[in-house]
Amino acid sequence: MTISQNIKIDPSDPTRQLPLDALSDKELFLVYQTNRDVKIRNELVKRYLFIAEILSRKYINKGIEYEDIYQVASLGLIFAIERFDVDRGYEFSSFATPTIIGEIKKYFRDKGWSIRVPRRIQELSKKINTTKSILQQDLQRTPKIKDIAEYLHCTEEEIIEAMEANQVYTPKSLDLTYDNEGEDKDIQFMDLIGETDKMFDFIENRDFILQAMEKLNQVEKKVLKDRFFDNQTQMQVAMSLSVSQMTVSRMEKKIIEKFKKEFKKTMQ
Repeated sequence: MTISQNIKIDPSDPTRQLPLDALSDKELFLVYQTNRDVKIRNELVKRYLFIAEILSRKYINKGIEYEDIYQVASLGLIFAIERFDVDRGYEFSSFATPTIIGEIKKYFRDKGWSIRVPRRIQELSKKINTTKSILQQDLQRTPKIKDIAEYLHCTEEEIIEAMEANQVYTPKSLDLTYDNEGEDKDIQFMDLIGETDKMFDFIENRDFILQAMEKLNQVEKKVLKDRFFDNQTQMQVAMSLSVSQMTVSRMEKKIIEKFKKEFKKTMQ
């Protein structure tokens, strides 16, 4: 949706108005902190929606549909916009990322099963729990796999599969300890699992940036380097290029669109 409505950005001059797409991100946040205009918030969401998209894709194949994760991430982006204080001097992307990830992780916790399990297995798992109690009373002992399978008219393999799947309903704490025979110190569960090498993400992101930069011309590369690597303001970049700040703002949008296009290609 294109927002064409003009917005006042100088309270001392009520006649001064500019279209929203001509304002920098900082100017939009400053105005939004004052009037909470939903049109300004929508423009900010449109500019930063790519963050929600990138973070959502990191949780693909984790047991929940991508569209659901994307909706939650988008909602997290709105929460971040509502709480962001531009006067603190932080970059919005740095502020928004943990907020969005927090919403995604909370959604995963609320869904119950930490890994997506077929519905038939979930239903069989519930029946097994009920059957255990019934057979415990009838047999006056702990029921065996064979007993449960006969009662539910299932194979033993199906019962074992459902019982193993039931373990993912309540994930184990990483602080869980195990007795380490022959040693003085117990072993924590976190010590038994591997962890992702952070360098993989660093190398992957670096390769993507280098690949995407090949699609930029020399001026766009300078804008990208000055703005996002050297942390220069739009006005500083505009002065070095002898152009207007509005031109730099438009170039930033163009660069981001190119990066988004390249990112979508890598995900196909």
